[in-house]
Amino acid sequence: MEPVVLGGKLVSGLIGPLVRKLFVQDGPGAGLVDRPVRLSALVSFRGEKRTLGEKEVHRLAGRIVTQAVESPGEPPFPADERTAVADALARRLLALGDLEMDDVQAVRLGAAELARQLRHRSGLVNPQPLSADARHFLDSATEWACLHILEFFTRRSVFVARTLVEQSRAQAELIAKVDELIARTPRPDSRDAAFERRYLPYLAERHDHITIYGIELRDSPDRWPLEVAYLSLETTADDERPSGLEPHGHPPVAPGRLPAEEALAGGSRVLLRGDAGSGKTTLVQWLAVTAARDAGRIPYVLPLRTLIRTGPLPAPDGFLAAVGCPLTPPQGWAERVLAAGRGLILVDGLDEIPAADRHRTRDWLRSLLAAYPGNAALLTSRPTAVRPDWLADEGFRELTLAPMRRAEVATFVHRWHEAARAPEYEQPLLDSLRTKRDLARLATNPLMCGLICALHRARRGYLPTGRKELYDAALTMLLARRDRERGMSTELGEEAQLELLQRLAYALVLSGRTEMDLDTAEGIVERRLPAIASAPGDAATVLRALLLRSGLLRQPAEDVVDFVHRTFQDYLGARYAVEEGHLDVLVSHADDAQWEDVIRMAVAHARPRERASVLRQLLARDTPRLTLLALACLEHAAALDPGVRAEVEERASALIPPRTTEDAKALAEAGPLVLELLPGPEGLTAEEAHGVTVTASLLGEEEPEGALAVLRRFREHPDFDVRRQLVGTWTRFDADAYATEVLDHLDRTELVLTCESAEQRASVAGMRPWSHLSFHGPQRVKDILTAIPDPETVRWLDLRDNPQLTGLGSLEPFRSLRTLVLVDCPAVRSLDGLSALPLDNLQLSRVGSLAGLRSLGALKYLSVGQELPSTDLRHSLPVGAPLEGLSLGQGSTNTTGLRGLQHWAGLRSLTLGHLTREVRADSWAALAELPRLTELNLNAHIARAFPRCFERMREMPGVKVLRVTGMHGDEYLSALAARLPGLERVLLHALNGRQFPLSRYAHFFPQAEVALL
Repeated sequence: MEPVVLGGKLVSGLIGPLVRKLFVQDGPGAGLVDRPVRLSALVSFRGEKRTLGEKEVHRLAGRIVTQAVESPGEPPFPADERTAVADALARRLLALGDLEMDDVQAVRLGAAELARQLRHRSGLVNPQPLSADARHFLDSATEWACLHILEFFTRRSVFVARTLVEQSRAQAELIAKVDELIARTPRPDSRDAAFERRYLPYLAERHDHITIYGIELRDSPDRWPLEVAYLSLETTADDERPSGLEPHGHPPVAPGRLPAEEALAGGSRVLLRGDAGSGKTTLVQWLAVTAARDAGRIPYVLPLRTLIRTGPLPAPDGFLAAVGCPLTPPQGWAERVLAAGRGLILVDGLDEIPAADRHRTRDWLRSLLAAYPGNAALLTSRPTAVRPDWLADEGFRELTLAPMRRAEVATFVHRWHEAARAPEYEQPLLDSLRTKRDLARLATNPLMCGLICALHRARRGYLPTGRKELYDAALTMLLARRDRERGMSTELGEEAQLELLQRLAYALVLSGRTEMDLDTAEGIVERRLPAIASAPGDAATVLRALLLRSGLLRQPAEDVVDFVHRTFQDYLGARYAVEEGHLDVLVSHADDAQWEDVIRMAVAHARPRERASVLRQLLARDTPRLTLLALACLEHAAALDPGVRAEVEERASALIPPRTTEDAKALAEAGPLVLELLPGPEGLTAEEAHGVTVTASLLGEEEPEGALAVLRRFREHPDFDVRRQLVGTWTRFDADAYATEVLDHLDRTELVLTCESAEQRASVAGMRPWSHLSFHGPQRVKDILTAIPDPETVRWLDLRDNPQLTGLGSLEPFRSLRTLVLVDCPAVRSLDGLSALPLDNLQLSRVGSLAGLRSLGALKYLSVGQELPSTDLRHSLPVGAPLEGLSLGQGSTNTTGLRGLQHWAGLRSLTLGHLTREVRADSWAALAELPRLTELNLNAHIARAFPRCFERMREMPGVKVLRVTGMHGDEYLSALAARLPGLERVLLHALNGRQFPLSRYAHFFPQAEVALL
């Protein structure tokens, strides 16, 4: 028996009693009210008339599922999915309380549409994937439930009367709206709908495939259906919302990653950036095909390289003609679509047109979207084609296609070999990608993954190493091996094809374009034909042969020629520049990041003397970025003048590795090129290792996978500053990937792990225990406890910026907690809940109340950064606590001064922070009565704000260590020297890295060791 049929029978027998429990029963009365009653007010598990809880709904759903699985015959779905199906069914039933409609509207929808609404409201993505049988059963159960729900509505005593009222109202409203619509706009021509029934299938068919260039192996397909081939890549989004977006009403994008196909969710405007081969055009195809099949929006696929060559960018009525669509729409159709806000405008390839035309494109987009607001729009570009926020004023949010992660590469490799029907090569290639770093670095986008797969298959499992060798081998396969393996004769040899292709490529490189007219391409071929003996005909014939067979050149539209990807254009253009001696031309464009790959490949093609010349010219510019570009070129320079190599390495050694934090920040400004040049950890000092991790961290948002690869190498490093840097940069990366690859491998000694999001909390739960944890932001204690499977392992806990923290009794599960930090927790009204914890260190700043502090009699260290509510410290601080260390700052002594301090005779260390009122003489007297005090820590703000303050101090010969923080370098500290005659060490901390001569203070303390930190 089919699973859906069996599920339907079970639900039909059980759903009647369930429906009666889901809704409040009618009381007496006509029920004829002025306003409709929402379903949310009728359900029995919400509101004042609640008789049924969510647990009961879950239980009833579980009964249905259990009987379905355990009934005789074939089960409708695997038994191990029982819990997941029951939870999903319960969520759909509970979603009744979220529907903004009344019973009349629900009946009008019908069972199928009501079921669809419940599926949508309960969430389209299950917590764990369900099998096809489980999904069929779940959909069947939902629709059966909706049938009984609607039957229940029609039998309610108020339904008939309500229906008549609603029908009358709806008729009146409909007549008024139709009158208004007729008066305001002309009635749409019925031909529009008929045309869309032809246009949408045509568009879906046109874009529903991906050509796999170079996969034309014997018995293998040369293209995949888009549904099989499309790889769901991810985009990254900035946390901050650009100013000026409010008028457009587009919701902000959450930070982190989201699936690329959701880029236009909600009808927004998106500028999508992505590197060469990252999948931008494929995403455009996917969005067009899915929109065409859903028939929700009308997609227009507009490749800019095609639009620009025709002159003025087209108005809506010229969209289809501009891209060569053979269908003729009714007059004004496109304008009517856009005026109704039904359009999906997909503009592809901003980077493929000259810079001057990009400004013209922006003006065109501005006018188009201003005239037709409410339509979704996507514009794709390489990352550096235009500045950040280039379209922010037009309401465009910026997303960037993220490089493929290892899991995505594995998925791509699997699908490729499945389509190529070559499964025996899949696992050997995956093993190579995991073990060969150079190869893995190339496999960051679909284009290069496809090339690697095809090359691996064509070479029967052999792969070259090095970028140039990989390109050379790929070109050999595309230009020669492909046709030979298919048993076809080759009219043009590999060298002849390369000769022509590289001339076309160089012409495009020089023009800054990625597309040229067919006539221009024929002219370039014609000028070179006399030197090619094997030419099969005139220029037009040869160019057609290249378009048909090379796999590198294509004709995306009539009278237009381009390369299948910019990567090949740059590689072949560099090859031609070297052959013709045009290296100086390439170097003249070195300041443009778009020419980086061309220059690096030119060095790979060049002869040793030419390589030396290019590298010397790059060094002569004397900029960090070009010095690093020269260093990157060394990878491709197998033979090179040793003196030039040494000079490049020497100049680069001043930049790499960075030796200070400032050097690391400056190095990161050179861009992602830096990542592949960063060394270590072997052979680096602790300071250099720290600099490398700072640089990689700063590039984490721009190039997360490359940065993660660098940081992963330092996860075993013993230096504390390096480990602290690795912990502190977590927010720049995917939480789970970074936790798995880096954090879970760190030596945790003295490290504090900070969590700021739900994703990070979830990652903490999957790692080895952390004893020192910090949670920032509005996070509930129960959510924090969920992230910590064993709270008794936590000894140090920091909670800050948390308005949701109220009663501290919820911290009781942290039974081993020794240190607690509470900062900016305004809802805390009492500290009484801390008495059950074994705390010996408590740090408080800007909490709601200090009530209960005096009862914490076990503290050894206490820090208070807010005003104490009394005139004596003994009235606010725990008098029974054996304090050894006390820190008072940020106005804490405004009313108390230091009065009563002598009560804690065991104090060994005292810190006076950023005090806002001067300490008077009687307070200093209390300080002098501390017999064990050996360390005094002072904030230099006291000396600046109250210059004569220290003159009131009494002599304290027992103090051996003085620490002064936050120094500007102009503070007068001689009074301290006179009152602390027993000093052995003086530590001065400069504010924000300020520099001042140590001698200015050393002579004040002749008997002590003075250090500037």
